[in-house]
Amino acid sequence: LLVPTLARAEVKPLATGGFDFERNIVVRGTPAQVYDMITGDLRPWWDHTFSEHPKALYVEPWPGGGFYEIFDDAGNGVRHASVTWAERGKRLRFEGPLGLTGNALVFVSTYDLSAQGADSTKIHFTGSCAGKNEKGWAEGVDGVWGHFLEALRKYAGTKEALERKPWPRASAG
Repeated sequence: LLVPTLARAEVKPLATGGFDFERNIVVRGTPAQVYDMITGDLRPWWDHTFSEHPKALYVEPWPGGGFYEIFDDAGNGVRHASVTWAERGKRLRFEGPLGLTGNALVFVSTYDLSAQGADSTKIHFTGSCAGKNEKGWAEGVDGVWGHFLEALRKYAGTKEALERKPWPRASAG
């Protein structure tokens, strides 16, 4: 009589740790305009995706909203993060692994916005990661966020960015 058995798992220790980083940048636009640039459709300036040409890439600007990348018409895709704080013109915070999906970690991304003169906004960006932590991740993640913020700065200088409308709000329920 053959009795089915479960395959044994290979149990490996997990290197854990964490890191924080901060970046400051000034971009063109009022805090409300800049908030609208970092929510809704991100395809005009965000260039790191799992899909080569995602059908949609957006952040829903309300608590519980998501940061989604939709791959195709069938709706396949990934939720990169969940929005935990959404205050137009002031703060956007989301939690999720972003490009480190599939790893046991929590990553919190926060954009704090403040007026810088009449037509510019200072972004104080903070990132905080805890959980699985491999050598070089802190420097890599910080570098990628530097790239994103520079891409946003370039986009913010365009007519398209300054004329952008707020993402439609979810109905309160």
